[in-house]
Amino acid sequence: MLLSPRSLSQIQKINMPYIPHTPNDITAMLATIGVGSIDELFDEIPTDLRCGQEKVPSFLTEMEIGQLMRQRAEQNSNAVCFLGAGAYEHHIPAAVWEITTRGEFYSAYTPYQAEASQGTLQLLYEFQTMMANLTAMEASNASLYDGASALAEAVLMAVRLTKTKAKRIIMPTTVHPIYRRVVNTIVKNQAITLTEIPYDIDSGTITLESLAHLTEADIAALVIPQPNFFGGLEAVDELTDWAHTQGIFVIGVVNPMTLAVLSPPGEWGIMGADIVCGEGQPLGIPLSAGGPYFGFMCCKKAYVRQMPGRIIGRTVDLDGKTGYTLTLQAREQHIRRSKATSNICTNQGLMVTAATIHTALLGTKGLQHTALTCHANTTALVEKLTDIEGVNRIFKGPFFHEVVLRLEKPVDEVLCELTTHNILGGYNLMKFYPELGNGLLVCATEMRTQAEIDNFASQLQRIMKK
Repeated sequence: MLLSPRSLSQIQKINMPYIPHTPNDITAMLATIGVGSIDELFDEIPTDLRCGQEKVPSFLTEMEIGQLMRQRAEQNSNAVCFLGAGAYEHHIPAAVWEITTRGEFYSAYTPYQAEASQGTLQLLYEFQTMMANLTAMEASNASLYDGASALAEAVLMAVRLTKTKAKRIIMPTTVHPIYRRVVNTIVKNQAITLTEIPYDIDSGTITLESLAHLTEADIAALVIPQPNFFGGLEAVDELTDWAHTQGIFVIGVVNPMTLAVLSPPGEWGIMGADIVCGEGQPLGIPLSAGGPYFGFMCCKKAYVRQMPGRIIGRTVDLDGKTGYTLTLQAREQHIRRSKATSNICTNQGLMVTAATIHTALLGTKGLQHTALTCHANTTALVEKLTDIEGVNRIFKGPFFHEVVLRLEKPVDEVLCELTTHNILGGYNLMKFYPELGNGLLVCATEMRTQAEIDNFASQLQRIMKK
């Protein structure tokens, strides 16, 4: 069969080598739209808000990307993990991701004709119900980007709610250091001040005495982590009541897994926390080369219109049948940017799907069992390690998930040698807490066996004796 001239031209185009864009192409583009330079294209952004010259890496073909991903996958460690610091290795039932990756869920990111996706909306509604129950709060949104940006959003929300227009936030240094850096990045150009409060050197927690001098009228909120970054348990009841006595909002930053056994934020003190946020990774999300994770946020019903993100509601149609709808969606993709409660327009629908399925499978008893096993394993780990000469626990008091140890050897050297024995031995605190010296944050979830704990102690003892 003879090919038509049109078919021949199409085949020729397909076989032509791909020529990447060149600087001349960029110049031509700028000339076409009537702009002299890339800087001029973005001249509406004030100079003091610019980050400087950002270098975008060169493009890769699909084959090259595939090869790169395979190389990255080969670098994944199968070491026994005693590292926590905000990301935790928990058991995930096989059913969780078998269901999550079904086409009905896997390809549904954030439906813009939401009411046409009743299955997705129902799942998000169930997620909100679970999170509200876990935190003992009255309302929950349908996820945020991650735990760190969720805290930043909670800070912005508290400032919006403050009738006095106060713009100072009390930020304890026991809050995750990465969270504090993210919050500072997001709020520093919005005239919001973060006042850091040091921890007590004996307990590793904040005290009422450290807050006594903070009585100024410009304070909007107090952030309370539970557990804190060191694994210590803050005196949440006393801190919450102090803040409310001062007319200050309380923002709780919590690990959702711990709420199966710890007092939920909605029950802190007399009135409970006002806003609650955190990282949802412990609920069915694997440790996957740094992400993706998802943030959650809950609040009292009175403040729900200032809560960022989507809120799913349940209603009935004209025939009396149950239906689900987007009740509140004041985000920048729905309304004017200047009116949005959040300008981070990404939620984490797929992660929330996995978390909802995971939580439903475990149920109340399953979550409690997991949390209690984590605590038992961490306790056993600490007892084993502190029996070693040159290894001591720094802080006193109750803990959950994690404990800070002090070594009589440089932590980096110890961790490096442990990796040669297939052990991720913890998190070096020197970068963010140099005052602790050779501080090591260790963690043991329900995944760790007694044999793994014994092997860790044996290898550490051998290293410390060198």
